[in-house]
Amino acid sequence: MGLTVIGMDGGPLPAGGIEALAAAEIVAGGRRHLAAVPLPDAAERVELGPLEPALEKLAGRRAVLLASGDPGFFGIVRVLRERGHTPVVLPAPSSVQALFARLGRSWDDVAVVSAHGRALGPAVNVCRAAAATAVLTAPGAGPAEIGAALDGWPRTLVVAEDLGGPSERLTTLPATEAAGRDWHPLSVVLCLRDAGAVPARGWYAGGEPVPPPGGWALPDDAFAHRAGMVTKAEVRAVVLARLAPRPGTLMWDVGAGSGSVAVECARLGAAALAVERRPDDLARIAENAAAHAVDVRLVDGEAPAALAGLPHPDAVFVGGGGPEVVAAVAGADRVVVALAALDRIAPTRAALLAAGHAVDGVQIAASRLSPLPDGAVRLAATNPITVLWGVRP
Repeated sequence: MGLTVIGMDGGPLPAGGIEALAAAEIVAGGRRHLAAVPLPDAAERVELGPLEPALEKLAGRRAVLLASGDPGFFGIVRVLRERGHTPVVLPAPSSVQALFARLGRSWDDVAVVSAHGRALGPAVNVCRAAAATAVLTAPGAGPAEIGAALDGWPRTLVVAEDLGGPSERLTTLPATEAAGRDWHPLSVVLCLRDAGAVPARGWYAGGEPVPPPGGWALPDDAFAHRAGMVTKAEVRAVVLARLAPRPGTLMWDVGAGSGSVAVECARLGAAALAVERRPDDLARIAENAAAHAVDVRLVDGEAPAALAGLPHPDAVFVGGGGPEVVAAVAGADRVVVALAALDRIAPTRAALLAAGHAVDGVQIAASRLSPLPDGAVRLAATNPITVLWGVRP
């Protein structure tokens, strides 16, 4: 007795698959999978719909479960083990492997995310942040929806439809064009920041690991800035801790100035968007993003008007603007505000409380080592900054 999970990719079954099927008392799978293999006449057939009733029928019998690709890669194996099964797994190449084989491209530099049975937002945010992302899709979270969500981020999509099937097709197009087309329900998407770039050679699958080399809260001189208008490293460390940037999230930096917070969020794997009204500062943000090899979307305009129509953020840093800006961004789960002016503390706190946030804060008064002419050092005080943050319970 036992359960065997067989992966299918449109080609011959993996080694041992035919023998497992021939000995099966019960075979479960999707309609297209059941139709594609020789089933024993005596075996009970179970077409998968709701999963739990099917799993109950498999228990305690010589059973085969047919699945797509590698069932251990974002597949059914995890669910089976959660339900107490210890299956024998006979995998086929995953759809991601098949896509890159068709392209003749290495893929150890590619972030792989799933929108199949999961929210689309985190997958899209990885596409916004990473240089190369493969997305496992589902109806309602397919190439059209991904393309629409990438409006404002110049990306190229490679859409692989029905890999291994009779309708197999690979299409390369700008992401925004994908939004207006109909796609096969069985698709996998490759999203590229630069379609002509040579894949990076690294040691860690999915691109560079997070946190990045060099840490975070980088020195102030790691960023081009206007006459000291940069969020100081000590303040930035607290701000980053409260924003909690990570892969799958979208961060706004409003009144971005040098964009140091947006760039640091991007270095930590988040998708980042900087809102700034000064053309010279916008140029500096682009320069800083390029210097740190990250992508920050620039929004030219003054908040709160410039925020209209932007994709919903997971967290927002407000480095410039009054309580009206804070009120405009308070729909995010996390809002962090840095204030130099004391008279803005109370109204900012009130705006966050009014939006339903739990509010806390700290004043940061740092003193840095500064050399003296004789080679000794003294402590030189920086301007005190109050950091307030609101988190939705």
